[in-house]
Amino acid sequence: MNKTIKWGIIGCGDVTEIKSGPAYKFTKGFELVAVMRRNLEKVKDYAKRHQIQKYYTDADQLINDSDIDAVYIATPPDSHMFYALKVAKAGKICCIEKPMAPNYEQSLTVYNAFKDKNIPLFVAYYRRSLPRFTQIKSWIDNNDIGTVRHINWQFSKPASSIDISDEYYWRTDSKIAPGGYFDDLASHGLDYFTFVLGPVKEVKGFAVNQANNYTAKDAITACWIHENNITGSAYWNFNCNDQLDKVIIQGTEGYIEFAIFQDKPIKLRSNNNRETLHIEHPKHVQMHHVEDMRNMLLEENYIHPSLGGTALHTSWIMDKILGVL
Repeated sequence: MNKTIKWGIIGCGDVTEIKSGPAYKFTKGFELVAVMRRNLEKVKDYAKRHQIQKYYTDADQLINDSDIDAVYIATPPDSHMFYALKVAKAGKICCIEKPMAPNYEQSLTVYNAFKDKNIPLFVAYYRRSLPRFTQIKSWIDNNDIGTVRHINWQFSKPASSIDISDEYYWRTDSKIAPGGYFDDLASHGLDYFTFVLGPVKEVKGFAVNQANNYTAKDAITACWIHENNITGSAYWNFNCNDQLDKVIIQGTEGYIEFAIFQDKPIKLRSNNNRETLHIEHPKHVQMHHVEDMRNMLLEENYIHPSLGGTALHTSWIMDKILGVL
């Protein structure tokens, strides 16, 4: 724990302001020493506000800075592979904002680049480290609902003002995110499901554009089966009247209910127990995720819950649902 790992961030947009960036700055054993953004005034302002000593408008300069040991890529998904391969070539530790890449093929390329060089690769599926979600995993691991049989996720939201306008938004551009909001949001839940229930062995889905507000898909349904024969189903619709975010895990002796995104209590209902817990997220929601990276890099025999291999599996599930594979 005497070593300090120095980080640089590529892409200091909204996600890094509170959710992730400060976690790298405040985690013991880590130091945030540089940030990069193509806009000089914006990156200079970011560095000043967050008290970061170096800033760049050229990602190559940050990646090849001899003071930097590790790089966090926080750009839109379509550039993840481009920057990640440069980081791998430089031989540096990397964390990529989720999803790992826009599709499984690019995710596999990134995964292999770091695997071939035996360099740690993390992906920011931070729910695997958040206390609210680790509590749910504890209930399942402790057999509090008996043997798990099925998981179902219902997610819907109305179209936003930007969705029904002519304003460009990269999250709904099919060239960047073929599944639209599905790529951004569903990946969190699907990744978490494999964390608590194990890998998926088969998955099928349908994806369409119902409202034609943008080029990406806006309505998706899926069903799957985990390697341990737990079944799963879900739908995501981004042009509905009501907002809904509800997951139910059914077991032989009860069920667990929770939300992936909404700030709701988690509920356990079983033959022997009834619990309703509201576990607050930390101010910097990726703090536990970043601390777990520190633990793996600076301690022996600690394995981070969200590595390149697990994120690659999530990319495979996503592409199967979208009909790409």
